[in-house]
Amino acid sequence: MSLKCEVQKSSQTFGSVGSSRLIPSIERVLVAVTEPAAAALVVSEIGILFTGVVSRYVFHSPLVWADEIASILFLWLSMLGAVIASQRSQHMRMTAIVGKLGPQTRAMAETLAVAVSVLFLAVLFPSALHYAENEIIITTPALEISNFWRALALPVGIGLMLLHGVLGLSRMLLPRSNFIGVVLVALIGLFLFAASPLLVAIGNLNLLVFFVGLVAAMVFAGVPIAFAFGLSTFAYLSLTTTVPLEVLIGTMDEGMSHLILLSVPMFVFLGLLIEMTGMARSMVDFLASLLGHVRGGLSYVLVGAMYLVSGISGAKAADMAAVAPVLFPEMKKRGSDPGDLVALLAATGAQTETVPPSIVLITIGSVTGVSIAALFTGGMLPGLLLAVGLCSVIWYRYRNEDLSHVIRCTKRVILKRLVIAIPALALPFVIRAAVIEGVATATEVSTIGIVYSATVGLLVYRQFDWHRLRPMLVETAALSGSILIIIGAATGMAWSLTQSGFSYDLANTLGSLPGGSTTFLLVSIVTFIVLGSVLEGIPAIVLFGPLLFPIARKMGIDEVHYSMVVILSMGLGLFAPPFGVGYYAACAIGKVNPDSGMRPILGYLAALVVGLLIVAFVPWFSIGFL
Repeated sequence: MSLKCEVQKSSQTFGSVGSSRLIPSIERVLVAVTEPAAAALVVSEIGILFTGVVSRYVFHSPLVWADEIASILFLWLSMLGAVIASQRSQHMRMTAIVGKLGPQTRAMAETLAVAVSVLFLAVLFPSALHYAENEIIITTPALEISNFWRALALPVGIGLMLLHGVLGLSRMLLPRSNFIGVVLVALIGLFLFAASPLLVAIGNLNLLVFFVGLVAAMVFAGVPIAFAFGLSTFAYLSLTTTVPLEVLIGTMDEGMSHLILLSVPMFVFLGLLIEMTGMARSMVDFLASLLGHVRGGLSYVLVGAMYLVSGISGAKAADMAAVAPVLFPEMKKRGSDPGDLVALLAATGAQTETVPPSIVLITIGSVTGVSIAALFTGGMLPGLLLAVGLCSVIWYRYRNEDLSHVIRCTKRVILKRLVIAIPALALPFVIRAAVIEGVATATEVSTIGIVYSATVGLLVYRQFDWHRLRPMLVETAALSGSILIIIGAATGMAWSLTQSGFSYDLANTLGSLPGGSTTFLLVSIVTFIVLGSVLEGIPAIVLFGPLLFPIARKMGIDEVHYSMVVILSMGLGLFAPPFGVGYYAACAIGKVNPDSGMRPILGYLAALVVGLLIVAFVPWFSIGFL
């Protein structure tokens, strides 16, 4: 994902491997089983959802079983995707501190991170198995089959991740120095167990121990965020409460099983598809022909292209990967500073967070109950407002750019590129219209985009690489699994915080702040900027959305308006260095050293802050068209 929440390095070898054949052989078998199954599940979900849309809207005959089977397969897709993310070292984690350690110390830290992950999966597995067994007596309403077959995905997925973790840990423990990491994990666990009477005695102050101290320690040590959340919650429940530990797996299931979240893998795949079919390139080429001769013209194109592509893929990494390789080479030829390019790329990532169908928008709707259609409508104008702010900075910086060597495209060339780009330019409007007109739900509309993009790629652009299809499907499952397991773990943590009375105390504290809604909005902005830089958008929303949205509602703040403020604040934190995850992702995609963009991004961040404050205190930009 980035230098800070980058891929998990659990499978690195820090010494010779004794069983040089056995462990790789087992891992290859796991890959051979999970990847084709996950790819087939993605295809199945696309087919089921699109068939449901056609049956209901075209033939007026809804498939009553469609949502049910989609929900069953979705949990399997989430868990197998999480397994593949483990195999591919793609679980999100923070490595800002670990990355600065020396080789030997870093090896110990990596071992500690894997040991913690294995510990969490090991203590969770029995609860997951028992949870699945208890679901045997529950029968699904439409298909009339036991819910056991759905819940079985949890112990299977956790068990496969546990097996992979054990294999990786056994490989990493061969250098004796790495064993210190495992010893530290054991000592910390024993200390917390011995201190459990004291932790119970201090009441809700123990929340600081588990959900601030322990979480922070694990996250900064490089433990994947999902496992840090999950193990902290497990430790809190087991050491300070009498709540059955099966509750944790139940809340994780609930958090991961919202059908609206099925749009996450669908839109991830759609983002990969538009890049593969050449639709993203055609849009960018058209915009470049329009503005390429203007001072800073290609920078304006970058802003516009990110806005358009965000309306298609919904995933920031996919957006940047689709746009940067097309524009950056030409921009560098014209003398643009590489640092300024990645700074602008990162800033546009933050600017377009509200542009539908953003995955963060979908997550907010899922965990807070805010209308997805309203969020899709309300998100267009805030993103446009921030784009104007970025363009003002571009104008100032490039006002003296030398364009004497640039050839202006003729009207004929512009018209030709427009004709080529029309099918691609139409896709964001097709998606939005399908939701607004009731053709499809926010979950289903992604499949309309997928079918549309595949058709355009095959028949119009004649660019469809069948060999890339399976890797794209597997990548979709892996990225989705890494996101959804965070949502599941964060849901369990949020439930624990709520049951402890923390949400009530938080509501009272924020509600009693002087200044009413104005102060609340300012505090929310600062809070979510910090959370966005540390946790990224999705876990922050899942943890704090259910706590803060009711307070906003109580203070008379429109939920759609508050959603825009929250999303833009998180986006600012996510793409702002030195801690912002998205900034380093932009640098990786642009192949530019992160140090180069530190100064140039300050001006863009200032424009984003001004735009955010306007959105916060002028609600019309968020709700004017509702």
